[in-house]
Parts: sequence; C-alpha cells; structure tokens
Amino acid sequence: MTERHDGSPGVPPTRHRALLAAILALVVSLSAAIYTVADAANDGDDPRAAPRPARFPAAPVSTGVWVGTWAAAPVGGEPDTGTGGLAGRTVRNVVHTSVGGTGARITLSNLYGTRPLTVTAATLAVAAGDGPAAVPGTLRRLTFGGAGTLVVPPGGQAVSDAVALAVPADSDVLVSTYTPESAGPVTHHRHARRTSYVADGEHTEDPTGTAYTGRSTSWRHLTALDVLSDEADGTVVAFGDSLTDGVTSTPDADRRWPDVLSDRLRAVVAAGGDAPRLGVVNAGISGNQVLAAGPGEPAENPSGLDRFARDVLGRPNVRVVVVDLGVNDILRNRDLADPDAVIDGLRTLVRRAHAHGVKVVGATLMPFRGHRGYTDAREDVRRRINAEIRSGTVFDDVADVDEALRDPYDPRRLRSDYDSGDHLHPSDKGYRRMAETIAPEQLTGSAPARL
Repeated sequence: MTERHDGSPGVPPTRHRALLAAILALVVSLSAAIYTVADAANDGDDPRAAPRPARFPAAPVSTGVWVGTWAAAPVGGEPDTGTGGLAGRTVRNVVHTSVGGTGARITLSNLYGTRPLTVTAATLAVAAGDGPAAVPGTLRRLTFGGAGTLVVPPGGQAVSDAVALAVPADSDVLVSTYTPESAGPVTHHRHARRTSYVADGEHTEDPTGTAYTGRSTSWRHLTALDVLSDEADGTVVAFGDSLTDGVTSTPDADRRWPDVLSDRLRAVVAAGGDAPRLGVVNAGISGNQVLAAGPGEPAENPSGLDRFARDVLGRPNVRVVVVDLGVNDILRNRDLADPDAVIDGLRTLVRRAHAHGVKVVGATLMPFRGHRGYTDAREDVRRRINAEIRSGTVFDDVADVDEALRDPYDPRRLRSDYDSGDHLHPSDKGYRRMAETIAPEQLTGSAPARL
C-alpha cells in the first residue's frame, strides 16, 4: 500500500491506471449498438434492397459521438461464390479511415446471401503497413450482442458491439472475419481499389498476417466502420456512381475524390482554418443510376432512389450528402433519357434528406465526348440537366464539377490532363480537382425545410 502526500493509505499508480482503463472499456462497450438485423427501410424502399442498422436508444456515455469513418455500399453477389462462398476461410478487409476515434464498430451485410451467414470469429486492428499485418497490441476481438458468434439471415445486416481502440485518422484498419460455412453468394463491393487478404482456416487473431496468402480486390461482407470520435461532429456521405467509386484512380493510393475531400477538411482544421469536422464515407457504386436498378431480387446495383435510406440515412450522424448521379441514366438508357424524370428523381432524394435534417450538395454532370456512349442527343440531355441543377431549384448548394473539369476549347469533353483516357472517368488529378470544387463552407449549415 502506498501513502498519499497527507500520509494516508493510497492506491498504487499502476492500479489507478488499470482501473481507469477498465472503466473506459466499460463506457465504450455500453455505448455500442445491440446486435440487430434490420428488416425494413424507410421512405418506401424495398426491405431486402435496403436493410438498415438499428437506431440506438441512448446517446453514448462519452464525450465523443459516433460518426462514419469509412463505408462501402453492397453491390451484389460476388461471381463464382454461390456454392462455396467463403466456407473455411478468413477474410481480412483493409479499409482507410477519414477520421479517428477512441472506439469502433463495424457493419456486416448478407444482403445477397441465399443462406444464413455465420461468422464465428471477427477482429479489428490497426494495420502496420501496406500488408495484412497489425500494429502490435491493437488487435481486438469483436462481439455481437455480447456473443462471439453471429448469424445474419439472408438479406440482413448486423452491427457489432463497440471495442475500445485508438483508431487514427488517415490510416488503414484491418477487419477480419471467419465463416465456417457458405451463405451462398458473398455480398461484396466490387471496385474497392484496395487490396484485401484471404487465409485458409481461422486466422482472425493472427497479428503477423503470414497466413493471408490470398488477395482480393473486393470488400466482402463489410459495409461500414464507425468510430466514437471527439475529432468529428458528424458524417458527410459521398453518394454517386463510378465517378465517386473512383474506378480509374490509382489502386491502394486512396485518390478518389471523397478521399481527397477528407484530406482537405483535415488539413484546414489542422491549420486552424474554418472547416466542418466531418468523417467522409464513400457510397459510390459503379454503374449506378438515379432511377433504374440492376437485375435480381434483391436488385444488384440498386437505384439511387432504392438505396438512399440505407447508404446515406443509415450512416451515423449524417450532416451532409454530396450527390453526383445522373450520367448513367443518360449513358445506359437504350432510349433517350428524359431529363425531367432524372431531375424529379434527384429532387426526391433531396426531399428525403431534408426530412432527416440532412443538407444536400449536388454535382453537375461532367462531359463525356469521346466515350463510346456519346451522342449529340445525349449531350443535349446532360446540358439540360445541368442547367436545372445550376438554377438552384434542385439542391441546397452546387459543386460545378462540369465547369471545373471540362475542356475550355470543347466543353463537351474532359480536359486532357483530367481524363483517365476513357473520356468519362477522371485521372487522379481529375479526382483531386473534383474534390476542390467543394468548398468547406458548403458542408456547413442545416437543411432548409424546403427549397
């Protein structure tokens, strides 16, 4: 027993530290979501097309708030996984954070599975470098409603309990899950632009990553990483198609426009400037349209209207959504797209956002002359949609990416140094320019009651 300065008995400093650590872990765990599988979505969305995480009955007992630091929208069932799935293998998904926190939780999806998804082990850790190894001492075993085993029915999703972990901003995090049996097609996000890893057998608690000899360019089952943060006050969601998904950006480099936007916000705050403290999550799906969905039930690549509740409103503490959708409604329509219908669809998204107090920044549609789908008639539709967007009657604010990236000598095409080469998707420099069109002040303020 030690003595205090007044001579009375005291508690040893090491016991103080252990007690405080135990209290912190308890506080964070109490703030976690109870495991649930969402069975419906609001706004008239199809329940299987848009399962949503649970709403939390009480605010976390903490000085921080839950915000999204990373996300990926489920797109469909991974090809060639309908029979074997991921049975007997461990997947180590690698994701990149936008903001940091003192606790974390994940969301797993079985939206496209045809059988229950059983996860008997799951862990989270901070990545030690570019591979599958973890920073020593950061690996945490995840639970779901206090249990180490999780069963997610077909079409469902589940949120883990929180774990106490210092998650740095602008860093890679490893989320490992082991599935002993197949759930049918693996729910995935195809264009991750990020290398993840696979191991035969159960290796969720392997900190070295040596067992992870397989590689994957998709994110599997994992759709969100949230943090309990005192660095951020809320979440901004980037909602779009392949231009937001970043399909032509450099792999493993985090150069999509939402990544650059996150970097810009952190830099302004670090320099003492005036910028909102927001986690940035990417809800882009390649090929996505405002109005039309892909085939299947539930639909692969659901329309923007169908997935808005899940991929935007289902994120924690959403303050703003940046919408960049409409190009695929023009390019993928066998007939000539109706610009009024596309605009009406965008206005519907805005009304749904406003009903939840979320501000909407909308992007103009960038040019695509030189792309195989270009026609003068489609160019006319694009211009008509952009004219309506610029009029201020669609969104709360506008990011004019068309003006910023188009060739000044031929406004129907991208400027050459902003063009990846396919005349539709930007280069890394083009993605950076897209992010630069969004001013920090556009991400502040509240949604108006109506436009």
